[in-house]
This record gives sequence, C-alpha cells and structure tokens, in this order.
Amino acid sequence: MLPFLASIMLFASGSALRAARQGGETARVRWTEVSGALLKLDGTTPLTWNIYQPYRKGKNKPTSEVLVLLGHRYLFLDLKAARVYAVFRSDLQAQGPDFESGDLAQASRLVPSSDWSSRDVGPAEIIQLTLGDYGRVLTVQLPHPPDLRPFY
Repeated sequence: MLPFLASIMLFASGSALRAARQGGETARVRWTEVSGALLKLDGTTPLTWNIYQPYRKGKNKPTSEVLVLLGHRYLFLDLKAARVYAVFRSDLQAQGPDFESGDLAQASRLVPSSDWSSRDVGPAEIIQLTLGDYGRVLTVQLPHPPDLRPFY
C-alpha cells in the first residue's frame, strides 16, 4: 500500500510541475559572451561593444539569436527572421559576466532594418545589415564553434 501511495504522490507532483512550466512562466535565457566575435559599424569598430549568444549546456550547435551591445544600446538580432529588436537594460539581469533575460523579441520594440546578408567565410559567419534608425551598416562576425569530434 505504501509504494502505491508514493507513486501517486510522485505522479501528482510531476504533473503539477509540468503545469507550472506550461503556464504563465516564461523561459529564461542565459546570454554568454562570444569569444573571437567582431563587430563593426560602417567598417569601424565602436569604442564599446560586445556580442552574446544563448548558452546551451552540452550543445555545440550555433543559434540564430544574437545579443549585441553597441555603445550604451543593446540590440537583439533574430538571424532566422531577419529582425532587430531594441532591448532595454532593465530587461537584462547580470549574472557575473553573463546576462539572463526573458523573451526579447517583442513586436513593439522592432528596429527597422534592411539589406540583410549572411555568408560563411571559413572559420566564421559574417552577418551584415543596415539599421534603419541609424542609417548605418552593422557587421557581426561570429566564429564557428570548434568541432571536437575525434578524427578516425
């Protein structure tokens, strides 16, 4: 009888946890700095810049989301949808050198952009776009993650 009650309690707590996850809670994203990345604005490197990508534990797969610090402004680039979103500093919570945030792709914060291009240049991928509010060309160079598979 005791194992039966324990299994019922375990099932109930598991289903309650799943319901809480599927409810109003939003998934948190941890943004980590990309080492070896480059950023240029009209061909010159800004004084203050940085590039972050979502941290995926145990996964070496590139993502289509990039968080860019450009001066005192944060921009969220959705490479798959070719869209740029403004990010307020209050949306980001510092976690040491990294950041944590909720969903940054909000339609009300869409920044006009055009002339998107993406090309693979061997060890990196270069994304180029024109920011509509600045009228300037933003170039982001993201290094490909290393292939850690052994050679056979």
